[in-house]
Amino acid sequence: MGTDASIADRLSDDMRQAMRAKDKVRLGAIRRARAAIKNAEIENGAALDEAEAEKVLRKLARQHEESIEQFSAGGRDELVAKEREELAAIEVYLPAQMEESEIETVVGEVIAAEGATGPGDMGMVMKAAMARLGGAADGGTVNAVARRLLG
Repeated sequence: MGTDASIADRLSDDMRQAMRAKDKVRLGAIRRARAAIKNAEIENGAALDEAEAEKVLRKLARQHEESIEQFSAGGRDELVAKEREELAAIEVYLPAQMEESEIETVVGEVIAAEGATGPGDMGMVMKAAMARLGGAADGGTVNAVARRLLG
C-alpha cells in the first residue's frame, strides 16, 4: 500500500488482512487504534486530519510503552510480550522517530536562535523545538535533551 493512503484507510485494510491471517494480537491493536481515532473524531466533532490521527496513535503507543514498563517491573513477561507486539502493530502507522543526536542538533539550533541561556527558558525552547520537529520526535526525549543543553 502506498504512503499516500490515509492512516484510517491503512488501518481498515490491515484490519481485514489481520482477520484473514487470524492474527489476534495485531487485529486487537488495530481495532483499538481505529476506536481511539473514532472517539477522537466524535470528541472533535469532525474527521481528523493525518496529523491529528497520528497524535492519537502516538498517545496509544505511549500507553503501550508505559504498560511495558509496568509489566516488566511486575515480572509479567507474558504481558510484556503481548504489549510489545501491539506496540509494533501501532508503530507501523507512525513516522520514524529521529535519533537523539539529530534532536540534539535541532534543539541546539533553537537555543541559539531564541537566545536561551538557562533552565528558565525551557518553555520557549520546547515550544520552538516541537514546532520544528513535529511528530518526528517524542516530547519526552526533546525535553530531556533541552534540559541537558540548558542545564
